[in-house]
Amino acid sequence: MTYLYPGQLRNNEPMSQHVSWRAGGMAERFYVPLNRQDLLEFVKGQSQSVFHVIGLGSNLLVRDGGLPETVIQTHGALKEIKVLRQDPEELVIEVEAGVPAPKVARSVARLGYQGAEFMAGIPGTVGGALAMNAGCYGRETWNCVHSVLTMDEKGQFFERTVEDYEVGYRHVALKNSAKHTATPRFHPTKEWFIAAKLKFINDPLLQGQKMIRELLARRVATQPLGQPNAGSVFRNPSGGFAAQLIEKCGLKGLREGGAEVSHKHANFIVNTGNATAADIENLIDRVQQRVREICGITLLPEVRIIGNKVG
Repeated sequence: MTYLYPGQLRNNEPMSQHVSWRAGGMAERFYVPLNRQDLLEFVKGQSQSVFHVIGLGSNLLVRDGGLPETVIQTHGALKEIKVLRQDPEELVIEVEAGVPAPKVARSVARLGYQGAEFMAGIPGTVGGALAMNAGCYGRETWNCVHSVLTMDEKGQFFERTVEDYEVGYRHVALKNSAKHTATPRFHPTKEWFIAAKLKFINDPLLQGQKMIRELLARRVATQPLGQPNAGSVFRNPSGGFAAQLIEKCGLKGLREGGAEVSHKHANFIVNTGNATAADIENLIDRVQQRVREICGITLLPEVRIIGNKVG
């Protein structure tokens, strides 16, 4: 993966170097900010108002035709973890959006608190985890949230509470704050997560680090971590598991060009070495179609697909 130093702006940057699937087209402009203030100044200084904010690119597919907009990468830039309160009952930390979720899990466990262990299984940043309410093994990101700091495309910061959002399974939406509305609507302005205050409980028996080791061992045993992938491709349908449906339909090993439904975990699509973004997207479509035909269930993608198709 290409590493860009904070403060660098590149033109025609290959997004295949910045997404975990290792496939996809070019971004017309690609920027890694120095810090929050630099991000603010960069956004305010741009004439355009459309940006794509990414972290580790672990839940993202960029089509082969690329992106005519600017990509902003928070990983390597918004990377601070700060302890705000630490007492015998509770730990409150502020974590910036570019911090990898597994780092939060390890940091909280080392401090002697629990509740972040599941984050060791999230292969992305805190910003991405907040945006989609990422989770695994029975817990989700917003279970830990006290409040968040966001920024909109005009470069304005907002402090938000949990009550400002509608949060569900792999779903987070900002409500309209207008008090006169009988039914909450969704805020029309796009905002990015810059940081979050997260809270965790005391771990007197220091079980957190043991739980993290067990979780990581389970991941190694059940997921194709040795091949480029984007984690779970589809959301679990109500009352079931996407992987079970895909396996039931006999789709493990199904291929489209260099993309393949993993033999190890049916809800993973891996890049076997030369997959294009089109290969991956076409395979996603084929899996959806087969599961719908055989099981009568439409699987919804968990991954975000952006950019232009070739031709």
